[in-house]
Amino acid sequence: MTTLKPVAMTLAVIMTISAFNFATAGEGKLNVPPKGYKAAFNGKDLSGWKGLVGSPKTRAKMTPEKLAEAQKVADQEMRDHWKVVDGVLVFDGKGKSLCTAKDYKNFEMFVDWKIKEKGDSGIYLRGSPQVQIWDPALRNIGSGGLYNNKNHPTDPLVLADNPVGEWNTFYIKMVGDKVTVKLNGKLVTDTVLENYWERDKPIYESGQIELQNHGNTLYFRNVFIKELE
Repeated sequence: MTTLKPVAMTLAVIMTISAFNFATAGEGKLNVPPKGYKAAFNGKDLSGWKGLVGSPKTRAKMTPEKLAEAQKVADQEMRDHWKVVDGVLVFDGKGKSLCTAKDYKNFEMFVDWKIKEKGDSGIYLRGSPQVQIWDPALRNIGSGGLYNNKNHPTDPLVLADNPVGEWNTFYIKMVGDKVTVKLNGKLVTDTVLENYWERDKPIYESGQIELQNHGNTLYFRNVFIKELE
């Protein structure tokens, strides 16, 4: 009996280490969506994405012909400044936002992001600003707040950012005008997203998701979206 205990303990340790290594290896697979989600970014190229043409209000006023013409120019600009490097979307600090070719209504999404010192970015939901991304040192406020709100909370509940230069993960859920955001597993926002483009109207029922920039080098990966009923 006394000789079996050390053997059993050794086997348990080996199994634990093996399980840990398996989990770590699984986490290392980039751009593979969890069950129920679809990868908006395939990790290889810019398929499923387009360049930014104005605002939702501006686009709604354009004829189909004018919109198609403007989109062609925007798509070329997108290809000039957004690249895929080793499974990561990289923005060179010039040009405009990267937009999903598809519009979304209610959804859940995950997205990993990384910035440099003094970095400033955001996630536009239904084409509207924005779930904030920035270096907390800029204003001593963390990322994940709804920066452009006027009547509802703008700042995140807690500062949950990892150090600048490290990867962060957003979980974002949008149903109607209600937006919930978790940053690195911590709840930072649970409130209403207001219509920035037309303050007298509610948020648009559907629209594109945009990776926004303020002229900084940016990195995104693992963009997973699940559409909700």
